[in-house]
Amino acid sequence: MADCAIGVIGAGSFGTALAIHIARRGAPTLLWGRDAARVAAMQDARENAQYLPGCSFPVMLTATADLTHLVGACEDLLIATPSHALRQTLQTLAPMLREAQGLVAACKGLEPGSGRLVHEVFADVLGLDRPFAVLSGPTFAKELGIGLPTAVTIAARDEAFAEKIALRLHGGGFRAYWTDDLPGVELGGAAKNVMAIGVGIADGLRLGANTRAALITRGMAEIMRLAEALGARAETLMGLSGMGDLVLTCTDDQSRNRRMGLLLAQNKSVAEAIAEIRQVVEGVKAAPEVLRLAQRHGVEMPITAAVAAVLDGRMSPVEAVRALATRPAKAENA
Repeated sequence: MADCAIGVIGAGSFGTALAIHIARRGAPTLLWGRDAARVAAMQDARENAQYLPGCSFPVMLTATADLTHLVGACEDLLIATPSHALRQTLQTLAPMLREAQGLVAACKGLEPGSGRLVHEVFADVLGLDRPFAVLSGPTFAKELGIGLPTAVTIAARDEAFAEKIALRLHGGGFRAYWTDDLPGVELGGAAKNVMAIGVGIADGLRLGANTRAALITRGMAEIMRLAEALGARAETLMGLSGMGDLVLTCTDDQSRNRRMGLLLAQNKSVAEAIAEIRQVVEGVKAAPEVLRLAQRHGVEMPITAAVAAVLDGRMSPVEAVRALATRPAKAENA
């Protein structure tokens, strides 16, 4: 019998915040990180001082660098690594997993190089028989870590598994809803990071609140067009994992992607901006993959294209804004 309901793999800011929340709910919780020295320091200090300072570990939370122990001790596993590391993480876990042991991915992005959605990477590595869900929504780690109200969506093909995970996480100011619309939840979580870089650029150039509102609205229109092409439901994109996450990420400076845009507007390079932010900025890797996915499905995404062009050096921030501003007029829903 597993000792912990859910173990968390990935001791960055969001993984740590999720582990703190689960432990606050009274469940024995294990949090895994790959750097044994840093994990030991976290366990001693009862805090992740590097990625989530000021958020104390509850009594029920234990940090560990022993992945085999965590997998063996927990009923289900929550993966909070960056999306580009998901395939490698799943490949590492595969020989350790017990039959019917479930996994929940709390990473937002498309796989670099392939553009595959999170559930597609999971199916590639572990097949379709194992319970699997995705957690997404408007969630800044610091606010979750200190216990401020937060709401998320849990998506799974098996809606009963999504409900099971949602009910385990729900409570203590944390609301968890569930759905079976995996593509909608995953695309919303990936594409909003790209839009946040665009909004950050516009705000960094002091283009005003009107421009910010236009970019958020037209950015959502782009995301919905692509989501529908992937078979997602429009109402999913108007929910927490779509509009909720888009608004959060575009409008608050806790967002790494928004801060990336602000720094690019100051003529910092991508490398310089990442060095200043000091954490993974998912939208940098997501932008070219979202654009390629859109092109594959014949979906026009001009904001995404402009952000991708700035990130790979084909346009300056000013040139990208000019390109968007001089697009021909069209019907709003065309």
